[in-house]
This record gives sequence, structure tokens and C-alpha cells, in this order.
Amino acid sequence: MSLVVFQHVTIETPSRLGNVLRDHGHELRVINFEQGDTVPVDLDNVDGLVIMGGPQNVDEVDQHAWMQPEMDFIKRAHDAGLPIVGVCLGAQLIAKSLGGDVAPMDMPEVGWQNVKLAFPGTIDPIYIGITWDSMQFHLHGQQVTELPPGATPLAGSKACRTQAFKVGFRTYAFQYHFEWNEQDIRQFVKDELVTRAGANPDEITRGLEDHYDTYARRGERLCNNIASLLMPLDKRKTA
Repeated sequence: MSLVVFQHVTIETPSRLGNVLRDHGHELRVINFEQGDTVPVDLDNVDGLVIMGGPQNVDEVDQHAWMQPEMDFIKRAHDAGLPIVGVCLGAQLIAKSLGGDVAPMDMPEVGWQNVKLAFPGTIDPIYIGITWDSMQFHLHGQQVTELPPGATPLAGSKACRTQAFKVGFRTYAFQYHFEWNEQDIRQFVKDELVTRAGANPDEITRGLEDHYDTYARRGERLCNNIASLLMPLDKRKTA
């Protein structure tokens, strides 16, 4: 499959998810908005879409020339039935593009926090082999407050009711960062959101010893489920 990856800042790459997708034979076409790349003009040679995180917010359309075109592209890809995955800001852009809403949290959710599957998540193929209650990594100050019409909630946390959802059968959104590796976490723990949340970066980093191995294993499983079930090579767009 030829997959378009929307990357909002250079340092926030597809990381583990990108590696797994490539291992499965997918070709990634990275659109890096920080480096001046622009949204594709159409869906030609686009078999799927991956939308990464970033420090921007969905209400900053006037500040980022690429944001409205990106949301328009997400809507077109969804309407065309292409498989879509969004992470963090990517999840919020999916929600906003498809008729949902996003708003600031009272306090940012950062560091290691449990995510629990809602009932639809416990029976969704994307979560095959993943426990219903898992420790995940978070770094966000906004949240999806209203799901798009027809969306299905898949997971939530104590601080954030909507941690994962899907719209239709092929558009998935994840608020938490299942795709990061240890280097990513050590880098992003320095983000100003951590300070704003009153969290201790050193304490979060020490949590790697307790949580990282299991977190990485579950993240790898989810990435493989995405690559093999949501974006299988034999289901590429032929029209």
C-alpha cells in the first residue's frame, strides 16, 4: 500500500508504527508540514492515511496554512473508504474533520496513565491480543469532547473519556501514544505540557523501568494489527 503520513513537526515521526508498516511492505509518503510540504491535491496513488501528533490545536486554522486543507483531505479519504489512523493531534483532527468537537482539558494528561477499553473496544479486531486495561503514554492538553456522528468509542482513561474511537469500519483515532519508543519518550518528557501539568519529568522517565517493556510489546501488537488488519496489502484501492 502507498500510505500518506501527515507529520506536523519534524521530531514527531511515525516511529514504531512507521517501522512496522514498512516491515509489512507498505510504502510511506511523509508530508512534513514543518518543512513546507503541502497536502496532496487528490487521492491518486493514496491507499491509506496516517496522521501523527504535534503541538498544534485544531482551533488554530488561521495560524497554520496547511491545517484546513489537511482536514479537508481527511474528510475526502474517509468518505472514499480509505483506511485512516490518527494519533494524538491526529485523532483530534479526525474528530474535527468528521463533525466532532475538541476542547482544552482542565489539566493536561501527561506521562504514564491507564487506558481501559470500552465494551466496543474489547470486541474490535484492532485490539486483538491487547489487554483491556493497559498502561499507556500521554502528552496532550486537548481532548475530543464530542465524537463525530456515527463514531464508536473504543477506550478511555480517568482524565480523558475518549482515548480511542473509530468512525465507520476503517477510520481509527488514538489519543494516547502507543507508537513511541524509549528515545521518543525521553525526548517528549521535556515538553512544556509536562511542566504545565505539574508533573515531574524525572519521575516520568523513571517510570520507563516499570512500564516500558510491557508498553512497547502492546504498542508493537497494535501496530501489527493496524498493518495486517486495517491496512493489509491485498486490500489496496484499485479504483
